[in-house]
Amino acid sequence: MEVNIHHAKTHLSKLISAAESGEEVIIARNGAPAVKLVPVHAATKRPRKQMWGAGIGKIWIASDFDSKGTNDEIADLFENTKDFE
Repeated sequence: MEVNIHHAKTHLSKLISAAESGEEVIIARNGAPAVKLVPVHAATKRPRKQMWGAGIGKIWIASDFDSKGTNDEIADLFENTKDFE
């Protein structure tokens, strides 16, 4: 279906529904096709690749990263660091 801009402004919700249903919706300016409405899923056809485990072997976390001693050390750094002037 091809409609002019005035019709598109007036009936945008219906045109969006039509595009989502698979109908080709073209909006024309001065009788010439200007844009095509397409559903987002049609515009982005590439599926996202799952990245589970992408950091295996690249990231190391110390076994005591959340120990009380470590937390106290970090708190001390915050409390005893001079403010930037």
